[in-house]
Amino acid sequence: MASSDSPSNDWLDELVRAVERLTFAAPVAYVYNPLVYARAMVDAYFARYGRGKREVLFLGMNPGPWGMAQTGVPFGEVSIVRDWLGLDAPIGRPAREHPKRPVDGLLCKRSEVSGARLWGFARDRFQTPQTFFARFFVANYCPLAFLEASGGNLTPDKLPAREREPLFAECDKALVALVEAMRPRCVVGIGNFAEARARAALAKSPGIVVARAPHPSPASPAANRGWAVAFETALRTAGLPI
Repeated sequence: MASSDSPSNDWLDELVRAVERLTFAAPVAYVYNPLVYARAMVDAYFARYGRGKREVLFLGMNPGPWGMAQTGVPFGEVSIVRDWLGLDAPIGRPAREHPKRPVDGLLCKRSEVSGARLWGFARDRFQTPQTFFARFFVANYCPLAFLEASGGNLTPDKLPAREREPLFAECDKALVALVEAMRPRCVVGIGNFAEARARAALAKSPGIVVARAPHPSPASPAANRGWAVAFETALRTAGLPI
């Protein structure tokens, strides 16, 4: 991100250093940080699509095991990252990898349903990444994926307070830095958690509207009943015609 109109990497570097110092106890058995092992792809995403101001920042929770954990891109369904976003960069592996949740990068055969829905909506509505990213950007609040010994996904809100609070403090700082760089007029939390964290982190950021849109997770019955329509309706209700 060498251009003067793009966010500096400094906030990412600071976030990496901060979260790498944190420790997590059971039921967390594995922690994946794609900002480390997929950093080349993260940088490619920001370099190509993260330049300049944005009208709206979409904010997710944290990496999914078949999305950002594989590709380094938020909600990063492999086929979308490769074929629509056109990104290709080296992706390594976590220092400790669960045998049931391997990181295969762009060779991963599993589909991230949430990512396929979110990015599929962007593709179908805006046709090209350039048209979408002229107004919008997509980021995650927390960069870490947490796995239990069974391989089950553990979301950040389920961490105990002694682990959750220092993690959220660092994620809050990173979100503020990203918002200061992109200067969106609205941050849309994808789901209740992301909305709540955006409101907390940006409480002292003047002029930023925080809104919520439904999460595309297949675990949500509502998301399985016409998520794209509900998503667009939520954006229009927030004053964001698309």
